[in-house]
Amino acid sequence: MPDRSHSDRNIAEHRQQFSSLSNKQYFNYGGQGPMSDRALQALTHAQQRIQQEGPFAGTVNQWLQAEGRETRSAIAQALGAAPETITLTENVTVGCNIPLWGLPWQSGDHILIGDCEHPGVIAAVQEIARRYDLVVSTCALSELLKGANPVAVIQQALRPNTRLVIISHILWNTGQLLPLKEIVDVCHANAPQTRVLVDAAQSVGSLPLDQPDWQLPETGVDFYAFTGHKWWCGPAGAGGLYIRPEVLEETAPTFIGWRGISVDENGQPTGWTPDGRRFEVATSDYGLWGALRQSMELQAEWGNSAERYERICALSRRLWEGLRSLPSVKCLLETAPPPSGLVSFQLIDSKNQPRIDLQVKTVQQLETEKIYLRTLESPKCIRACVHYLSLETEVDSLIERIKEVTEKN
Repeated sequence: MPDRSHSDRNIAEHRQQFSSLSNKQYFNYGGQGPMSDRALQALTHAQQRIQQEGPFAGTVNQWLQAEGRETRSAIAQALGAAPETITLTENVTVGCNIPLWGLPWQSGDHILIGDCEHPGVIAAVQEIARRYDLVVSTCALSELLKGANPVAVIQQALRPNTRLVIISHILWNTGQLLPLKEIVDVCHANAPQTRVLVDAAQSVGSLPLDQPDWQLPETGVDFYAFTGHKWWCGPAGAGGLYIRPEVLEETAPTFIGWRGISVDENGQPTGWTPDGRRFEVATSDYGLWGALRQSMELQAEWGNSAERYERICALSRRLWEGLRSLPSVKCLLETAPPPSGLVSFQLIDSKNQPRIDLQVKTVQQLETEKIYLRTLESPKCIRACVHYLSLETEVDSLIERIKEVTEKN
């Protein structure tokens, strides 16, 4: 068993399987992770096999069916769930849209959404509210930066007619981790019909969700939408949705195709498949599934999910402490490092206000140096993401470059 201490030496050999990391310092895992050479090879091999054997051949179809089963099983194991609870999707947004459009809405139903959610989810909620005459309100999870209790914030915003609560497990703009089980318990105690939908874009692949106390069935969450192309470093276009078995039947498919239906001996539809496959539609880019599994397997070869999360948090603390020591930098989390790989910070002036133009300029300049960050709009900040793949030397180098930028400007 390799040594898991937090040193670059222990990760260097593993990183050799990621050629894309050889020429850059990458801090955008929260947007999209780089694929390993092995995952890329799996993607190419799958496409070659499909074409060589015949895209519509019976043997290919059998293989693709097996690929789907293996991928659902691999994902389920990583979430501490059963394969039957997993729907294969393209990304987080598709996963969120399945329950958003599938719940049995009634005029006047209430949706509660956190104020740190992604614009894509917000836009979907706005359109659903317009079509079905729903009421939408927002709870101020941004107040967590000031020490607010997220459970209390959500509980105070619930209503007797709340049908759905929408939150993220890890807030994509601040890196804060929400206590999922406690939130779900409060929501479920609110009313029999209250459900919880989680945007898991930043949590799947970073949190140890297969470990005791983290597993999704233990949290009681109803819907958990995720992607494979961020922290799992898988291919874009491969994601999934976990659905708690007790809410499966009340969630109706919106987009419908052959993969999600059962048929009789004459090939006629007789109903939905009895599991999460009912929300899968039709032909997909099947080669993505094997590439995603290779990505997950490669990460597990370095260390289990708890060990990877431990390294992420150690590197996150290192970056946070270094940035926090700079006089012209303000970390959004001021009293403790984020319990995730997302470190958001601002370049500030003498009045403690963000220098927005300098932030944009800095990110653009660093990209020319092959140092990849991103700016966020709400709040106006720079976000750096560290992964278990990140190096301590990269973290230290980033801190030094930010120091140089602030001293020069």
